[in-house]
Amino acid sequence: MLGAATNWSTNLVERYLPDPYVLVLLLTLLVYAAGILFEGASPLAMARYWGDGFWQLLEFSMQMVLVLVTGFVLASTPFFRRILSAIARLAKTPGQAIVMVTLVSLAASWINWGFGLVIGALFARQLARVVPTVDYRLLIASAYSGFVIWHGGLSGSVPLTIATPGHFSENLIGIVPTSQTLFSSYNLIIVAALVVLIPLTNRLMLGHGGQPVHVDPAKLVDIDPEDAGRIDRPADRLEQSRAISWIVGGLGLLFIALYVIDKGLALNLNIVNFIFLFLGILLHGTPYRFLHSLQEAVKGAAGIIIQFPFYAGIMGMMVQSGLARSLSEWFVSFSTADTLPLFTFWSAGLLNALIPSGGGQWAVQSQVMLPAATALNADLSKVAMAVAWGDAWTNLIQPFWALPALAIAGLKAKDVMGFCLIVLVVSGVVISAGLLWG
Repeated sequence: MLGAATNWSTNLVERYLPDPYVLVLLLTLLVYAAGILFEGASPLAMARYWGDGFWQLLEFSMQMVLVLVTGFVLASTPFFRRILSAIARLAKTPGQAIVMVTLVSLAASWINWGFGLVIGALFARQLARVVPTVDYRLLIASAYSGFVIWHGGLSGSVPLTIATPGHFSENLIGIVPTSQTLFSSYNLIIVAALVVLIPLTNRLMLGHGGQPVHVDPAKLVDIDPEDAGRIDRPADRLEQSRAISWIVGGLGLLFIALYVIDKGLALNLNIVNFIFLFLGILLHGTPYRFLHSLQEAVKGAAGIIIQFPFYAGIMGMMVQSGLARSLSEWFVSFSTADTLPLFTFWSAGLLNALIPSGGGQWAVQSQVMLPAATALNADLSKVAMAVAWGDAWTNLIQPFWALPALAIAGLKAKDVMGFCLIVLVVSGVVISAGLLWG
Protein backbone atom coordinates (compact mmCIF):
# COMPACT_ATOMS: atom_id res chain seq x y z
CA MET A 1 0.00 0.00 0.00
CA LEU A 2 2.80 2.42 0.90
CA GLY A 3 4.61 1.57 -2.33
CA ALA A 4 1.52 2.33 -4.40
CA ALA A 5 0.98 5.59 -2.51
CA THR A 6 4.61 6.56 -3.07
CA ASN A 7 4.38 5.87 -6.80
CA TRP A 8 1.19 7.92 -7.04
CA SER A 9 2.64 10.79 -4.98
CA THR A 10 5.94 11.09 -6.84
CA ASN A 11 4.20 10.88 -10.22
CA LEU A 12 1.71 13.56 -9.19
CA VAL A 13 4.38 15.94 -7.94
CA GLU A 14 6.76 15.41 -10.85
CA ARG A 15 3.98 16.15 -13.34
CA TYR A 16 2.24 19.07 -11.69
CA LEU A 17 4.56 20.81 -9.19
CA PRO A 18 6.11 23.84 -10.90
CA ASP A 19 9.44 25.40 -10.06
CA PRO A 20 9.32 27.06 -6.60
CA TYR A 21 9.63 30.49 -8.24
CA VAL A 22 6.53 29.87 -10.37
CA LEU A 23 4.74 28.46 -7.32
CA VAL A 24 5.35 31.59 -5.26
CA LEU A 25 4.03 33.73 -8.12
CA LEU A 26 0.85 31.61 -8.25
CA LEU A 27 0.45 31.83 -4.47
CA THR A 28 0.83 35.60 -4.70
CA LEU A 29 -2.02 35.84 -7.21
CA LEU A 30 -4.17 33.40 -5.20
CA VAL A 31 -3.85 35.37 -1.96
CA TYR A 32 -4.35 38.68 -3.81
CA ALA A 33 -7.64 37.41 -5.26
CA ALA A 34 -8.74 35.80 -1.96
CA GLY A 35 -8.31 39.08 -0.08
CA ILE A 36 -10.60 40.81 -2.56
CA LEU A 37 -13.22 38.04 -2.71
CA PHE A 38 -13.41 36.96 0.93
CA GLU A 39 -12.32 40.01 2.92
CA GLY A 40 -13.75 42.75 0.72
CA ALA A 41 -10.39 44.48 0.34
CA SER A 42 -10.01 46.63 -2.73
CA PRO A 43 -7.50 45.71 -5.45
CA LEU A 44 -5.52 48.84 -4.60
CA ALA A 45 -5.46 47.99 -0.88
CA MET A 46 -4.23 44.46 -1.58
CA ALA A 47 -1.50 45.85 -3.79
CA ARG A 48 -0.41 48.14 -0.94
CA TYR A 49 -0.41 45.27 1.57
CA TRP A 50 1.72 43.24 -0.82
CA GLY A 51 4.22 45.98 -1.50
CA ASP A 52 4.45 47.05 2.14
CA GLY A 53 5.24 43.51 3.21
CA PHE A 54 7.61 42.70 0.36
CA TRP A 55 10.83 43.63 2.15
CA GLN A 56 9.90 42.63 5.71
CA LEU A 57 11.95 39.43 5.58
CA LEU A 58 15.18 40.95 4.27
CA GLU A 59 17.09 40.21 7.48
CA PHE A 60 15.73 36.69 7.57
CA SER A 61 16.50 36.20 3.86
CA MET A 62 20.13 37.12 4.46
CA GLN A 63 20.25 34.78 7.45
CA MET A 64 18.99 31.93 5.27
CA VAL A 65 21.56 32.69 2.57
CA LEU A 66 24.23 32.52 5.24
CA VAL A 67 22.81 29.24 6.58
CA LEU A 68 23.40 27.75 3.15
CA VAL A 69 26.74 29.42 2.45
CA THR A 70 28.41 29.04 5.83
CA GLY A 71 27.15 25.48 6.27
CA PHE A 72 28.50 24.51 2.86
CA VAL A 73 31.83 26.25 3.50
CA LEU A 74 32.27 24.52 6.87
CA ALA A 75 31.35 21.08 5.53
CA SER A 76 33.81 21.50 2.65
CA THR A 77 36.79 21.93 4.99
CA PRO A 78 39.14 18.92 4.99
CA PHE A 79 38.42 18.35 8.69
CA PHE A 80 34.64 18.05 8.36
CA ARG A 81 34.84 16.19 5.07
CA ARG A 82 36.81 13.49 6.85
CA ILE A 83 34.27 13.34 9.72
CA LEU A 84 31.21 13.16 7.46
CA SER A 85 32.93 10.68 5.20
CA ALA A 86 33.90 8.43 8.13
CA ILE A 87 30.32 8.36 9.43
CA ALA A 88 28.94 7.81 5.93
CA ARG A 89 31.17 4.77 5.43
CA LEU A 90 29.15 3.01 8.13
CA ALA A 91 26.34 2.68 5.58
CA LYS A 92 26.73 -0.43 3.43
CA THR A 93 23.34 -0.56 1.69
CA PRO A 94 20.84 1.99 0.30
CA GLY A 95 18.43 1.17 3.13
CA GLN A 96 21.06 1.91 5.77
CA ALA A 97 21.90 5.20 4.03
CA ILE A 98 18.25 6.28 4.08
CA VAL A 99 17.82 5.48 7.77
CA MET A 100 21.14 7.08 8.77
CA VAL A 101 20.53 10.38 6.99
CA THR A 102 17.01 10.60 8.45
CA LEU A 103 18.22 10.04 12.00
CA VAL A 104 21.05 12.56 11.63
CA SER A 105 18.64 15.14 10.24
CA LEU A 106 16.10 14.52 13.03
CA ALA A 107 18.75 14.86 15.73
CA ALA A 108 20.31 17.98 14.20
CA SER A 109 16.92 19.65 13.65
CA TRP A 110 15.80 18.91 17.22
CA ILE A 111 18.95 20.64 18.50
CA ASN A 112 18.70 23.66 16.19
CA TRP A 113 16.62 24.22 13.10
CA GLY A 114 19.29 26.15 11.17
CA PHE A 115 21.84 23.44 11.84
CA GLY A 116 19.43 20.69 10.86
CA LEU A 117 18.43 22.42 7.63
CA VAL A 118 21.99 22.17 6.30
CA ILE A 119 23.65 19.18 7.94
CA GLY A 120 21.19 16.62 6.58
CA ALA A 121 21.77 17.63 2.94
CA LEU A 122 25.54 17.78 3.41
CA PHE A 123 25.58 14.34 5.01
CA ALA A 124 23.39 13.01 2.20
CA ARG A 125 26.01 14.07 -0.36
CA GLN A 126 28.63 12.07 1.52
CA LEU A 127 26.34 9.04 1.69
CA ALA A 128 25.70 9.22 -2.05
CA ARG A 129 29.43 8.86 -2.62
CA VAL A 130 29.67 5.81 -0.39
CA VAL A 131 26.43 4.13 -1.59
CA PRO A 132 26.07 5.31 -5.21
CA THR A 133 23.18 2.88 -5.87
CA VAL A 134 20.83 4.71 -3.47
CA ASP A 135 17.96 6.68 -4.99
CA TYR A 136 19.35 10.20 -4.67
CA ARG A 137 15.88 11.77 -4.69
CA LEU A 138 14.75 9.73 -1.68
CA LEU A 139 18.08 10.29 0.06
CA ILE A 140 17.67 14.09 -0.11
CA ALA A 141 13.96 13.88 0.75
CA SER A 142 14.91 11.81 3.82
CA ALA A 143 17.50 14.41 4.79
CA TYR A 144 14.87 17.14 4.54
CA SER A 145 12.12 15.14 6.28
CA GLY A 146 13.89 15.39 9.64
CA PHE A 147 13.28 19.14 9.58
CA VAL A 148 9.64 18.54 10.59
CA ILE A 149 10.70 18.00 14.19
CA TRP A 150 12.35 21.39 14.75
CA HIS A 151 9.47 23.27 16.38
CA GLY A 152 9.14 20.55 18.98
CA GLY A 153 12.85 20.85 19.76
CA LEU A 154 15.31 23.13 21.52
CA SER A 155 15.08 25.98 18.99
CA GLY A 156 11.27 26.07 18.66
CA SER A 157 10.44 29.75 18.34
CA VAL A 158 6.89 29.60 19.76
CA PRO A 159 7.66 27.69 22.99
CA LEU A 160 10.81 29.73 23.57
CA THR A 161 8.92 32.98 22.95
CA ILE A 162 6.14 32.27 25.45
CA ALA A 163 8.73 31.23 28.04
CA THR A 164 10.38 34.66 27.81
CA PRO A 165 9.17 37.46 30.13
CA GLY A 166 7.68 40.39 28.25
CA HIS A 167 6.52 38.44 25.16
CA PHE A 168 3.68 40.08 23.25
CA SER A 169 1.01 37.54 24.27
CA GLU A 170 1.91 37.54 27.98
CA ASN A 171 -1.37 39.27 28.86
CA LEU A 172 -3.27 36.31 27.36
CA ILE A 173 -1.17 33.33 28.40
CA GLY A 174 1.36 34.53 30.96
CA ILE A 175 4.84 33.00 31.14
CA VAL A 176 4.74 29.35 30.07
CA PRO A 177 7.83 27.35 31.07
CA THR A 178 9.26 24.85 28.60
CA SER A 179 8.35 22.08 31.05
CA GLN A 180 4.74 22.61 29.88
CA THR A 181 5.60 22.77 26.18
CA LEU A 182 8.87 21.30 24.86
CA PHE A 183 9.32 18.90 27.75
CA SER A 184 5.67 18.04 28.35
CA SER A 185 4.77 14.37 28.13
CA TYR A 186 2.63 14.73 24.99
CA ASN A 187 5.35 16.65 23.11
CA LEU A 188 8.04 14.14 24.06
CA ILE A 189 5.77 11.31 22.92
CA ILE A 190 5.20 13.04 19.57
CA VAL A 191 8.95 13.56 19.11
CA ALA A 192 9.74 9.95 20.04
CA ALA A 193 7.08 8.59 17.68
CA LEU A 194 8.39 10.70 14.79
CA VAL A 195 11.99 9.59 15.45
CA VAL A 196 10.82 5.99 15.02
CA LEU A 197 8.24 6.33 12.24
CA ILE A 198 9.89 8.82 9.85
CA PRO A 199 13.05 6.73 9.27
CA LEU A 200 10.85 3.64 8.92
CA THR A 201 8.58 5.40 6.41
CA ASN A 202 11.52 6.63 4.37
CA ARG A 203 13.06 3.15 4.37
CA LEU A 204 9.79 1.54 3.19
CA MET A 205 9.58 4.01 0.29
CA LEU A 206 12.91 2.75 -1.06
CA GLY A 207 12.37 1.02 -4.39
CA HIS A 208 9.20 2.96 -5.12
CA GLY A 209 8.48 6.34 -6.65
CA GLY A 210 9.32 5.50 -10.25
CA GLN A 211 12.72 5.18 -11.86
CA PRO A 212 15.41 5.80 -9.22
CA VAL A 213 17.95 8.55 -9.76
CA HIS A 214 21.58 7.56 -9.24
CA VAL A 215 24.16 10.30 -9.02
CA ASP A 216 27.60 9.90 -10.51
CA PRO A 217 29.91 10.03 -7.46
CA ALA A 218 32.39 12.02 -9.54
CA LYS A 219 29.93 14.92 -9.53
CA LEU A 220 29.91 14.95 -5.73
CA VAL A 221 33.66 15.09 -5.24
CA ASP A 222 34.82 18.21 -3.42
CA ILE A 223 37.44 19.88 -5.58
CA ASP A 224 40.32 21.27 -3.58
CA PRO A 225 41.58 24.62 -4.84
CA GLU A 226 44.80 24.44 -6.72
CA ASP A 227 47.84 25.96 -5.12
CA ALA A 228 48.26 29.59 -6.01
CA GLY A 229 51.59 28.73 -7.57
CA ARG A 230 54.48 31.09 -7.29
CA ILE A 231 54.13 33.92 -4.87
CA ASP A 232 55.26 36.96 -6.82
CA ARG A 233 53.44 39.75 -5.01
CA PRO A 234 52.92 40.75 -1.42
CA ALA A 235 49.19 40.31 -2.04
CA ASP A 236 49.82 36.65 -2.94
CA ARG A 237 51.46 36.14 0.41
CA LEU A 238 48.41 37.60 2.17
CA GLU A 239 46.00 35.33 0.28
CA GLN A 240 48.09 32.29 1.23
CA SER A 241 48.67 33.41 4.82
CA ARG A 242 47.53 30.99 7.47
CA ALA A 243 48.33 33.53 10.17
CA ILE A 244 45.54 35.87 9.04
CA SER A 245 42.93 33.09 9.06
CA TRP A 246 44.10 31.78 12.42
CA ILE A 247 44.06 35.21 14.08
CA VAL A 248 40.62 36.18 12.73
CA GLY A 249 39.25 32.67 13.33
CA GLY A 250 40.62 32.76 16.87
CA LEU A 251 38.88 36.09 17.47
CA GLY A 252 35.62 34.49 16.32
CA LEU A 253 36.12 31.57 18.70
CA LEU A 254 36.76 34.02 21.53
CA PHE A 255 33.40 35.69 20.91
CA ILE A 256 31.67 32.29 20.77
CA ALA A 257 33.19 31.37 24.13
CA LEU A 258 32.05 34.68 25.62
CA TYR A 259 28.55 34.13 24.20
CA VAL A 260 28.31 30.69 25.83
CA ILE A 261 29.56 32.12 29.14
CA ASP A 262 26.99 34.92 29.05
CA LYS A 263 23.97 33.09 27.58
CA GLY A 264 24.70 29.37 27.81
CA LEU A 265 23.73 27.17 24.86
CA ALA A 266 20.86 29.44 23.75
CA LEU A 267 21.41 28.95 20.02
CA ASN A 268 19.75 31.20 17.48
CA LEU A 269 20.22 31.60 13.75
CA ASN A 270 22.78 34.38 14.07
CA ILE A 271 25.07 32.52 16.46
CA VAL A 272 24.80 29.32 14.39
CA ASN A 273 25.87 31.23 11.28
CA PHE A 274 28.64 32.90 13.27
CA ILE A 275 29.95 29.53 14.46
CA PHE A 276 29.82 28.05 10.95
CA LEU A 277 31.54 31.08 9.42
CA PHE A 278 34.49 31.36 11.76
CA LEU A 279 35.08 27.64 12.02
CA GLY A 280 35.14 27.65 8.22
CA ILE A 281 37.67 30.49 8.15
CA LEU A 282 39.85 28.71 10.69
CA LEU A 283 39.66 25.21 9.22
CA HIS A 284 40.21 26.21 5.59
CA GLY A 285 43.60 27.47 6.67
CA THR A 286 44.12 30.28 4.15
CA PRO A 287 41.92 33.05 2.72
CA TYR A 288 42.55 31.61 -0.74
CA ARG A 289 41.02 28.23 0.13
CA PHE A 290 38.14 29.84 2.03
CA LEU A 291 37.22 32.10 -0.90
CA HIS A 292 37.34 29.19 -3.33
CA SER A 293 34.82 27.29 -1.20
CA LEU A 294 32.69 30.41 -0.79
CA GLN A 295 32.41 30.88 -4.56
CA GLU A 296 31.09 27.32 -4.87
CA ALA A 297 28.62 27.84 -2.02
CA VAL A 298 26.92 30.98 -3.32
CA LYS A 299 25.90 29.35 -6.60
CA GLY A 300 22.91 27.75 -4.91
CA ALA A 301 21.61 30.86 -3.15
CA ALA A 302 19.73 32.44 -6.08
CA GLY A 303 16.36 30.89 -5.22
CA ILE A 304 16.48 32.15 -1.65
CA ILE A 305 17.44 35.67 -2.66
CA ILE A 306 14.60 36.19 -5.12
CA GLN A 307 11.77 34.10 -3.62
CA PHE A 308 11.80 35.11 0.04
CA PRO A 309 10.63 38.70 -0.67
CA PHE A 310 7.61 37.30 -2.51
CA TYR A 311 6.68 35.21 0.53
CA ALA A 312 7.05 38.33 2.67
CA GLY A 313 4.60 40.05 0.33
CA ILE A 314 2.16 37.15 0.68
CA MET A 315 2.48 37.36 4.46
CA GLY A 316 1.71 41.08 4.30
CA MET A 317 -1.47 40.44 2.32
CA MET A 318 -2.57 37.59 4.59
CA VAL A 319 -2.14 39.61 7.77
CA GLN A 320 -3.26 43.08 6.67
CA SER A 321 -6.33 41.92 4.74
CA GLY A 322 -7.54 39.78 7.65
CA LEU A 323 -7.36 36.50 5.70
CA ALA A 324 -5.15 34.81 8.28
CA ARG A 325 -7.41 35.83 11.15
CA SER A 326 -10.58 34.76 9.32
CA LEU A 327 -9.12 31.35 8.57
CA SER A 328 -8.17 30.83 12.22
CA GLU A 329 -11.59 31.97 13.42
CA TRP A 330 -13.30 29.50 11.07
CA PHE A 331 -11.44 26.58 12.66
CA VAL A 332 -12.27 27.89 16.14
CA SER A 333 -15.98 28.12 15.30
CA PHE A 334 -16.52 24.34 15.49
CA SER A 335 -13.94 23.49 18.18
CA THR A 336 -14.37 22.23 21.74
CA ALA A 337 -11.92 22.30 24.65
CA ASP A 338 -10.67 18.84 23.64
CA THR A 339 -10.51 19.39 19.88
CA LEU A 340 -9.17 22.96 19.80
CA PRO A 341 -5.48 21.86 19.82
CA LEU A 342 -6.18 19.50 16.91
CA PHE A 343 -7.99 22.09 14.79
CA THR A 344 -5.40 24.70 15.73
CA PHE A 345 -2.70 22.36 14.40
CA TRP A 346 -4.54 21.85 11.11
CA SER A 347 -5.20 25.56 10.66
CA ALA A 348 -1.58 26.37 11.44
CA GLY A 349 -0.44 23.84 8.86
CA LEU A 350 -2.65 25.48 6.24
CA LEU A 351 -1.50 28.97 7.15
CA ASN A 352 2.14 27.88 7.08
CA ALA A 353 1.88 27.27 3.35
CA LEU A 354 1.23 31.01 2.98
CA ILE A 355 3.06 32.49 5.99
CA PRO A 356 6.25 30.39 6.24
CA SER A 357 7.55 32.15 9.34
CA GLY A 358 7.07 30.73 12.83
CA GLY A 359 7.23 34.10 14.53
CA GLY A 360 4.96 35.78 12.00
CA GLN A 361 2.40 33.00 12.17
CA TRP A 362 2.34 32.99 15.97
CA ALA A 363 1.77 36.76 15.99
CA VAL A 364 -1.35 36.24 13.87
CA GLN A 365 -2.82 33.05 15.32
CA SER A 366 -2.16 33.73 18.98
CA GLN A 367 -4.59 36.63 18.91
CA VAL A 368 -7.38 34.25 17.87
CA MET A 369 -6.45 30.89 19.37
CA LEU A 370 -5.50 31.99 22.88
CA PRO A 371 -8.74 33.87 23.66
CA ALA A 372 -10.64 30.91 22.21
CA ALA A 373 -8.68 28.53 24.44
CA THR A 374 -9.52 30.68 27.48
CA ALA A 375 -13.21 30.80 26.57
CA LEU A 376 -13.37 27.03 25.99
CA ASN A 377 -11.20 26.27 29.05
CA ALA A 378 -8.73 24.44 26.78
CA ASP A 379 -5.07 23.79 27.59
CA LEU A 380 -3.32 27.06 26.64
CA SER A 381 0.16 25.56 26.44
CA LYS A 382 -1.05 22.73 24.21
CA VAL A 383 -2.79 25.20 21.90
CA ALA A 384 0.47 27.14 21.61
CA MET A 385 2.36 23.94 20.77
CA ALA A 386 -0.33 23.08 18.22
CA VAL A 387 0.51 26.30 16.37
CA ALA A 388 4.20 25.40 16.61
CA TRP A 389 3.71 21.90 15.24
CA GLY A 390 1.44 23.14 12.45
CA ASP A 391 4.10 25.63 11.43
CA ALA A 392 6.69 22.83 11.22
CA TRP A 393 4.42 20.19 9.69
CA THR A 394 3.67 21.62 6.24
CA ASN A 395 7.28 22.67 5.78
CA LEU A 396 7.54 19.17 4.33
CA ILE A 397 5.78 20.35 1.16
CA GLN A 398 6.79 24.02 1.31
CA PRO A 399 9.65 24.73 -1.16
CA PHE A 400 10.41 27.92 0.82
CA TRP A 401 12.31 25.90 3.44
CA ALA A 402 13.64 23.22 1.10
CA LEU A 403 15.61 25.67 -1.03
CA PRO A 404 18.88 25.46 0.96
CA ALA A 405 18.82 21.65 0.97
CA LEU A 406 17.92 21.49 -2.73
CA ALA A 407 20.71 23.92 -3.57
CA ILE A 408 23.25 21.82 -1.73
CA ALA A 409 21.95 18.63 -3.36
CA GLY A 410 21.60 20.02 -6.87
CA LEU A 411 17.99 18.84 -7.21
CA LYS A 412 14.63 20.49 -7.92
CA ALA A 413 11.60 20.56 -5.65
CA LYS A 414 9.66 18.18 -7.89
CA ASP A 415 12.35 15.54 -7.37
CA VAL A 416 11.78 15.20 -3.62
CA MET A 417 8.35 16.57 -2.73
CA GLY A 418 6.51 13.41 -3.76
CA PHE A 419 8.34 11.47 -1.03
CA CYS A 420 7.87 14.33 1.43
CA LEU A 421 4.11 14.24 0.79
CA ILE A 422 3.99 10.69 2.18
CA VAL A 423 5.94 11.76 5.27
CA LEU A 424 3.52 14.69 5.62
CA VAL A 425 0.59 12.28 5.95
CA VAL A 426 2.38 9.99 8.41
CA SER A 427 3.65 12.81 10.61
CA GLY A 428 0.28 14.57 10.45
CA VAL A 429 -1.43 11.49 11.89
CA VAL A 430 1.18 11.19 14.65
CA ILE A 431 1.02 14.86 15.67
CA SER A 432 -2.78 14.96 15.49
CA ALA A 433 -3.04 11.92 17.75
CA GLY A 434 -0.53 13.34 20.20
CA LEU A 435 -2.38 16.66 20.49
CA LEU A 436 -5.82 15.07 20.72
CA TRP A 437 -5.09 12.28 23.18
CA GLY A 438 -1.73 13.21 24.70
